[in-house]
Amino acid sequence: MPMADDSYFDDDSMLRRVQGERMLMISGPRALLMQAAHPLAVEGLLAHTAGLDDPYERLERTAEVMTTIGFGSRKDADRVTKRVRAMHRRVRGKIDRDVGIFPAGTPYAADDPELLMWVLFSLVDSGIVVYERFVGAMRVDEKERYWADFRIVGGLFGLEPTEMPADLDELTKYRELMYASGRLHVSDWARTKAREIVFQPPVPIALRPLVEAVNYATIALLPEPIRSQYGFAPIPPALVRGLTVRAAAEYTKRIVLPLLPAGVRRIPAARTA
Repeated sequence: MPMADDSYFDDDSMLRRVQGERMLMISGPRALLMQAAHPLAVEGLLAHTAGLDDPYERLERTAEVMTTIGFGSRKDADRVTKRVRAMHRRVRGKIDRDVGIFPAGTPYAADDPELLMWVLFSLVDSGIVVYERFVGAMRVDEKERYWADFRIVGGLFGLEPTEMPADLDELTKYRELMYASGRLHVSDWARTKAREIVFQPPVPIALRPLVEAVNYATIALLPEPIRSQYGFAPIPPALVRGLTVRAAAEYTKRIVLPLLPAGVRRIPAARTA
Protein backbone atom coordinates (compact mmCIF):
# COMPACT_ATOMS: atom_id res chain seq x y z
CA MET A 1 0.00 0.00 0.00
CA PRO A 2 1.18 3.60 -0.63
CA MET A 3 2.64 5.96 1.93
CA ALA A 4 0.13 8.22 3.67
CA ASP A 5 1.29 11.36 1.86
CA ASP A 6 0.29 9.75 -1.44
CA SER A 7 -3.27 9.19 -0.23
CA TYR A 8 -6.27 11.42 0.35
CA PHE A 9 -6.22 10.34 4.01
CA ASP A 10 -3.56 9.51 6.58
CA ASP A 11 -3.52 7.35 9.68
CA ASP A 12 -4.75 10.25 11.81
CA SER A 13 -7.91 10.65 9.75
CA MET A 14 -11.23 9.59 11.20
CA LEU A 15 -12.13 7.84 7.95
CA ARG A 16 -9.18 5.45 8.32
CA ARG A 17 -9.80 4.98 12.00
CA VAL A 18 -13.45 4.05 11.48
CA GLN A 19 -13.39 2.25 8.14
CA GLY A 20 -10.37 0.22 9.21
CA GLU A 21 -12.41 -1.71 11.77
CA ARG A 22 -13.72 -5.10 10.61
CA MET A 23 -16.91 -4.47 12.59
CA LEU A 24 -17.81 -1.80 10.03
CA MET A 25 -18.83 -4.58 7.65
CA ILE A 26 -22.12 -4.52 9.53
CA SER A 27 -22.75 -1.01 8.23
CA GLY A 28 -22.94 -2.14 4.59
CA PRO A 29 -26.36 -3.84 4.61
CA ARG A 30 -27.80 -1.01 6.71
CA ALA A 31 -26.54 1.59 4.23
CA LEU A 32 -27.91 -0.36 1.27
CA LEU A 33 -31.36 -0.66 2.84
CA MET A 34 -31.33 3.09 3.54
CA GLN A 35 -30.38 3.83 -0.08
CA ALA A 36 -33.22 1.63 -1.33
CA ALA A 37 -35.70 3.71 0.69
CA HIS A 38 -35.32 6.55 -1.84
CA PRO A 39 -37.43 5.67 -4.92
CA LEU A 40 -35.24 7.60 -7.34
CA ALA A 41 -32.08 6.09 -5.88
CA VAL A 42 -33.57 2.65 -6.50
CA GLU A 43 -34.05 3.45 -10.17
CA GLY A 44 -30.96 5.56 -10.69
CA LEU A 45 -28.35 3.88 -8.52
CA LEU A 46 -29.53 0.38 -7.63
CA ALA A 47 -31.79 -1.20 -10.21
CA HIS A 48 -29.59 -0.26 -13.17
CA THR A 49 -26.49 -1.72 -11.54
CA ALA A 50 -28.18 -4.89 -10.30
CA GLY A 51 -27.67 -3.38 -6.87
CA LEU A 52 -30.56 -5.24 -5.31
CA ASP A 53 -30.67 -8.12 -7.78
CA ASP A 54 -27.20 -9.05 -6.50
CA PRO A 55 -26.92 -7.01 -3.29
CA TYR A 56 -23.87 -8.72 -1.88
CA GLU A 57 -21.93 -8.10 -5.07
CA ARG A 58 -22.82 -4.42 -4.77
CA LEU A 59 -21.75 -4.38 -1.12
CA GLU A 60 -18.45 -5.97 -2.09
CA ARG A 61 -17.86 -3.43 -4.86
CA THR A 62 -18.72 -0.54 -2.54
CA ALA A 63 -16.34 -1.88 0.10
CA GLU A 64 -13.55 -2.20 -2.46
CA VAL A 65 -14.05 1.36 -3.71
CA MET A 66 -14.17 2.78 -0.18
CA THR A 67 -11.03 0.85 0.78
CA THR A 68 -9.21 2.20 -2.26
CA ILE A 69 -10.29 5.77 -1.44
CA GLY A 70 -9.42 5.50 2.22
CA PHE A 71 -6.21 3.49 2.10
CA GLY A 72 -4.98 3.52 -1.49
CA SER A 73 -3.06 6.10 -3.46
CA ARG A 74 -4.68 9.23 -4.88
CA LYS A 75 -4.05 7.82 -8.33
CA ASP A 76 -5.97 4.63 -7.59
CA ALA A 77 -8.75 6.53 -5.79
CA ASP A 78 -9.14 8.85 -8.76
CA ARG A 79 -9.17 5.87 -11.12
CA VAL A 80 -11.94 3.95 -9.38
CA THR A 81 -14.13 6.98 -8.75
CA LYS A 82 -13.69 8.17 -12.34
CA ARG A 83 -15.04 4.80 -13.47
CA VAL A 84 -18.00 5.09 -11.11
CA ARG A 85 -18.80 8.63 -12.31
CA ALA A 86 -18.68 7.46 -15.92
CA MET A 87 -21.18 4.69 -15.10
CA HIS A 88 -23.46 7.20 -13.38
CA ARG A 89 -23.47 9.56 -16.37
CA ARG A 90 -24.95 6.83 -18.55
CA VAL A 91 -27.95 6.17 -16.31
CA ARG A 92 -30.96 8.34 -17.19
CA GLY A 93 -34.65 7.62 -17.29
CA LYS A 94 -38.13 8.16 -15.87
CA ILE A 95 -39.94 6.04 -13.32
CA ASP A 96 -42.82 4.09 -14.89
CA ARG A 97 -45.20 4.15 -11.91
CA ASP A 98 -46.22 6.28 -8.96
CA VAL A 99 -43.93 5.70 -5.98
CA GLY A 100 -44.64 7.68 -2.83
CA ILE A 101 -44.70 11.39 -3.66
CA PHE A 102 -43.05 10.76 -7.04
CA PRO A 103 -45.56 10.41 -9.91
CA ALA A 104 -44.95 8.21 -12.91
CA GLY A 105 -42.75 10.03 -15.38
CA THR A 106 -40.51 11.63 -12.75
CA PRO A 107 -37.00 11.78 -14.25
CA TYR A 108 -34.00 10.31 -12.50
CA ALA A 109 -30.26 10.38 -13.12
CA ALA A 110 -27.59 8.43 -11.29
CA ASP A 111 -25.40 11.53 -11.00
CA ASP A 112 -28.21 13.66 -9.55
CA PRO A 113 -26.64 15.47 -6.56
CA GLU A 114 -29.70 14.68 -4.42
CA LEU A 115 -29.28 10.95 -4.96
CA LEU A 116 -25.52 11.03 -4.52
CA MET A 117 -25.93 12.96 -1.28
CA TRP A 118 -28.44 10.44 0.05
CA VAL A 119 -26.05 7.59 -0.72
CA LEU A 120 -23.18 9.49 0.92
CA PHE A 121 -25.33 10.15 3.98
CA SER A 122 -26.31 6.49 4.26
CA LEU A 123 -22.62 5.54 4.34
CA VAL A 124 -21.48 8.10 6.90
CA ASP A 125 -24.53 7.67 9.12
CA SER A 126 -24.20 3.88 9.10
CA GLY A 127 -20.50 4.20 9.85
CA ILE A 128 -21.14 6.35 12.91
CA VAL A 129 -24.00 4.19 14.19
CA VAL A 130 -22.12 0.90 13.87
CA TYR A 131 -18.81 2.28 15.19
CA GLU A 132 -20.42 3.79 18.27
CA ARG A 133 -22.53 0.72 18.94
CA PHE A 134 -19.84 -1.94 18.47
CA VAL A 135 -16.41 -0.26 18.69
CA GLY A 136 -16.37 2.88 20.81
CA ALA A 137 -17.82 6.32 21.42
CA MET A 138 -17.11 9.19 19.03
CA ARG A 139 -16.80 12.72 20.38
CA VAL A 140 -18.60 15.50 18.57
CA ASP A 141 -15.35 16.80 17.13
CA GLU A 142 -14.50 13.31 15.88
CA LYS A 143 -17.85 13.03 14.14
CA GLU A 144 -17.15 16.46 12.65
CA ARG A 145 -13.82 15.21 11.30
CA TYR A 146 -15.44 12.02 10.02
CA TRP A 147 -18.00 14.01 8.06
CA ALA A 148 -15.25 16.33 6.77
CA ASP A 149 -13.47 13.23 5.44
CA PHE A 150 -16.66 12.08 3.75
CA ARG A 151 -17.02 15.46 2.09
CA ILE A 152 -13.77 14.58 0.32
CA VAL A 153 -15.30 11.24 -0.67
CA GLY A 154 -18.39 13.05 -1.94
CA GLY A 155 -16.22 15.31 -4.05
CA LEU A 156 -14.54 12.29 -5.62
CA PHE A 157 -17.97 11.00 -6.65
CA GLY A 158 -18.89 14.31 -8.26
CA LEU A 159 -20.57 16.35 -5.53
CA GLU A 160 -19.71 20.03 -5.26
CA PRO A 161 -18.95 21.44 -1.78
CA THR A 162 -22.16 23.47 -1.89
CA GLU A 163 -24.16 20.28 -2.56
CA MET A 164 -23.16 18.76 0.78
CA PRO A 165 -23.84 19.91 4.35
CA ALA A 166 -20.95 22.13 5.43
CA ASP A 167 -20.61 20.70 8.95
CA LEU A 168 -22.07 18.27 11.44
CA ASP A 169 -24.93 20.60 12.43
CA GLU A 170 -26.02 20.92 8.81
CA LEU A 171 -25.70 17.15 8.40
CA THR A 172 -28.07 16.68 11.34
CA LYS A 173 -30.53 19.11 9.74
CA TYR A 174 -30.22 17.20 6.47
CA ARG A 175 -31.11 13.95 8.25
CA GLU A 176 -34.16 15.47 9.92
CA LEU A 177 -35.29 17.09 6.68
CA MET A 178 -35.03 13.86 4.70
CA TYR A 179 -36.92 11.83 7.29
CA ALA A 180 -39.73 14.39 7.36
CA SER A 181 -39.80 15.21 3.65
CA GLY A 182 -41.86 12.30 2.36
CA ARG A 183 -39.17 11.65 -0.25
CA LEU A 184 -38.29 8.33 1.38
CA HIS A 185 -40.69 5.59 0.40
CA VAL A 186 -39.95 1.88 0.40
CA SER A 187 -41.57 0.44 -2.72
CA ASP A 188 -42.95 -3.09 -2.96
CA TRP A 189 -40.01 -4.02 -5.17
CA ALA A 190 -37.46 -2.66 -2.72
CA ARG A 191 -39.28 -4.27 0.21
CA THR A 192 -39.16 -7.68 -1.47
CA LYS A 193 -35.49 -7.36 -2.35
CA ALA A 194 -34.70 -6.08 1.15
CA ARG A 195 -36.16 -9.23 2.66
CA GLU A 196 -33.96 -11.27 0.36
CA ILE A 197 -30.94 -9.29 1.53
CA VAL A 198 -31.75 -9.89 5.18
CA PHE A 199 -33.23 -13.38 5.19
CA GLN A 200 -31.76 -15.16 2.16
CA PRO A 201 -28.02 -14.38 1.95
CA PRO A 202 -26.03 -16.70 -0.36
CA VAL A 203 -23.72 -18.20 2.28
CA PRO A 204 -22.81 -21.74 3.37
CA ILE A 205 -25.01 -23.27 6.05
CA ALA A 206 -22.10 -23.19 8.50
CA LEU A 207 -22.07 -19.39 8.35
CA ARG A 208 -25.81 -18.92 8.73
CA PRO A 209 -25.71 -18.25 12.50
CA LEU A 210 -23.17 -15.45 12.00
CA VAL A 211 -25.12 -13.94 9.11
CA GLU A 212 -28.37 -14.13 11.05
CA ALA A 213 -26.75 -12.25 13.92
CA VAL A 214 -25.49 -9.55 11.57
CA ASN A 215 -28.88 -9.23 9.90
CA TYR A 216 -30.60 -9.07 13.28
CA ALA A 217 -28.37 -6.10 14.11
CA THR A 218 -29.01 -4.54 10.68
CA ILE A 219 -32.76 -4.44 11.30
CA ALA A 220 -32.35 -3.11 14.84
CA LEU A 221 -29.99 -0.33 13.75
CA LEU A 222 -32.11 0.98 10.88
CA PRO A 223 -33.66 4.41 11.52
CA GLU A 224 -37.22 3.91 12.70
CA PRO A 225 -38.80 5.94 9.83
CA ILE A 226 -37.17 3.53 7.38
CA ARG A 227 -37.41 0.29 9.36
CA SER A 228 -41.17 0.63 9.76
CA GLN A 229 -41.63 1.12 6.01
CA TYR A 230 -39.82 -2.14 5.30
CA GLY A 231 -42.36 -3.89 7.48
CA PHE A 232 -39.91 -6.09 9.32
CA ALA A 233 -41.77 -8.25 11.82
CA PRO A 234 -42.00 -6.70 15.28
CA ILE A 235 -41.18 -10.09 16.86
CA PRO A 236 -39.23 -9.75 19.00
CA PRO A 237 -40.59 -6.29 19.77
CA ALA A 238 -38.38 -3.40 18.70
CA LEU A 239 -37.52 -2.63 22.34
CA VAL A 240 -36.38 -6.20 23.03
CA ARG A 241 -34.49 -6.36 19.74
CA GLY A 242 -32.77 -3.08 20.52
CA LEU A 243 -31.80 -4.17 24.01
CA THR A 244 -30.44 -7.46 22.70
CA VAL A 245 -28.28 -5.74 20.08
CA ARG A 246 -27.15 -3.17 22.64
CA ALA A 247 -26.09 -5.89 25.08
CA ALA A 248 -24.20 -7.76 22.35
CA ALA A 249 -22.57 -4.53 21.21
CA GLU A 250 -21.41 -3.66 24.73
CA TYR A 251 -19.95 -7.15 25.13
CA THR A 252 -18.13 -6.79 21.81
CA LYS A 253 -16.90 -3.29 22.59
CA ARG A 254 -15.76 -3.89 26.17
CA ILE A 255 -14.66 -7.54 26.19
CA VAL A 256 -13.98 -8.85 22.68
CA LEU A 257 -12.31 -6.01 20.78
CA PRO A 258 -9.74 -5.07 23.47
CA LEU A 259 -8.48 -8.67 23.42
CA LEU A 260 -8.19 -8.98 19.67
CA PRO A 261 -4.80 -8.45 18.01
CA ALA A 262 -4.64 -5.73 15.38
CA GLY A 263 -4.26 -8.37 12.69
CA VAL A 264 -7.75 -9.62 13.44
CA ARG A 265 -9.51 -6.42 14.46
CA ARG A 266 -8.33 -4.22 11.59
CA ILE A 267 -8.82 -4.87 7.87
CA PRO A 268 -5.62 -5.70 5.92
CA ALA A 269 -5.52 -2.32 4.16
CA ALA A 270 -5.65 -0.50 7.50
CA ARG A 271 -2.74 -2.53 8.83
CA THR A 272 -0.45 -1.93 5.85
CA ALA A 273 -1.33 1.65 4.79
